Amino acid sequence: MVLLARDIMEPKVLTVDGEMGVRDCAQYLTGQHKGYAVVLGPHGEVVGIVTEWDFLSKVMAVGGDPAALHVRDIATPILRSCTPETPAEDLVETMATEGIRRIVVRSGPQVVGIITSRDVLVMFRQYIDKLSAQIAGYHSDPTPLG
Repeated sequence: MVLLARDIMEPKVLTVDGEMGVRDCAQYLTGQHKGYAVVLGPHGEVVGIVTEWDFLSKVMAVGGDPAALHVRDIATPILRSCTPETPAEDLVETMATEGIRRIVVRSGPQVVGIITSRDVLVMFRQYIDKLSAQIAGYHSDPTPLG
């Protein structure tokens, strides 16, 4: 059985309007307990992603004023995506080689989910737990033969 993106993705994708203020966005993300949001343009199209790293490197580290900036000013415009049918193995390879922690899942132009590094870790933990249980089921009988 091949595990696919649709099997591990989070279907609820947090989005924000690119015109939202950076401070408001940070407060919103904090309230949602998320470190990212997909950024939407004026027509609802995906224009990028904003992450905690964007807040740190493009606002805080350079002395930017969060009250004067919009999310579109700090969002990362290049957003990796895959289809729901992408094998999990390919996702993990992409995330590892490109050093990314989030991949948006799209069906055509529509965003249908997101996969984070945390989702991948949970997937592997479940796999290891299942494998461990199977191995434990093959224990040998300690009673001597004879």
